[in-house]
Amino acid sequence: MKNFVLVGAAGYIAERHMRAIRETGNTIVAATDQFDVMGRMDSFFPEAEFFLNEKEFETFVAQWQKSHVTPIDYTSICSPNYKHADHIQAALKNQSFAICEKPLVLYPEELERIEQAEQTTGKKVFNILQLRLHPTIIALREKVKQAAPDKIFDIDLTYITSRGKWYYKSWKGDPSKSGGVATNIGIHFFDMLQWIFGEVQHSVVHTYEADKAAGFLQLKNARVRWFLSLDYNSIPQEAKDKGMRTYRSITVENEEIEFSGGFTDLHTQSYQHILEGNGFGLQEAKPCILLTHELRNSHPIGAKGDYHPFLKA
Repeated sequence: MKNFVLVGAAGYIAERHMRAIRETGNTIVAATDQFDVMGRMDSFFPEAEFFLNEKEFETFVAQWQKSHVTPIDYTSICSPNYKHADHIQAALKNQSFAICEKPLVLYPEELERIEQAEQTTGKKVFNILQLRLHPTIIALREKVKQAAPDKIFDIDLTYITSRGKWYYKSWKGDPSKSGGVATNIGIHFFDMLQWIFGEVQHSVVHTYEADKAAGFLQLKNARVRWFLSLDYNSIPQEAKDKGMRTYRSITVENEEIEFSGGFTDLHTQSYQHILEGNGFGLQEAKPCILLTHELRNSHPIGAKGDYHPFLKA
């Protein structure tokens, strides 16, 4: 059994990490968050220490590592995006491996600091890139591998997830803290596409706003028109008529890739892979960090060239 600590225990995604730690037969010895209503801990690890003050939490971890025979092996990080780099470095400094939600970090220079910390401490950070474990996505990757080496696939990526006014007043609505739309809601898809179709060779941004972004990617084996939005008005009418507030579509050669199901245990599978020594580390996460950094710093050209059909609206 491995010992874990959890940073950002009150966040939406933290519950999946708690469940994954429990389902892989491990335990959380301490957690921290500035939010103090933590009833969810009772369902998973009621005996875990809990800290509202992050410095007290870090002191607890450092003292544990010095005084306990069984160390804290892993730090799971579910904090806001802009805090990831500091929390990863603190975990490595305290001689634990780190498991971090997406995005791993926001800026290329943070990648460099973490890489140096890995070399100094001998510990590693692993990123949760669960779409790489989805059966449908794995099957698509195998299909692409079997195609001719010079085959170029035409892809449309559409992801719309409606957000209310609260979103723009939270850290998620601040691009300096969340990375903006492409980072906060798009990074898993950009990772998936590069994992399947190869590295980015050319990128164009058609629009990049607070609530939506769209562009074109030329990958090694694909042409990708992408559209991301937080605006309910972007959802197609037929989806609205069904009461949907989220719309997701990926077409490859005009064929819809259906992967709505199969997400329930992907965090547990991710933890299993990491514990078995097969997790996705810094180098796997790096291409998408560089891409999303480039996208949010690009100059949008408007609806010109090969743009996503949703941009017409």
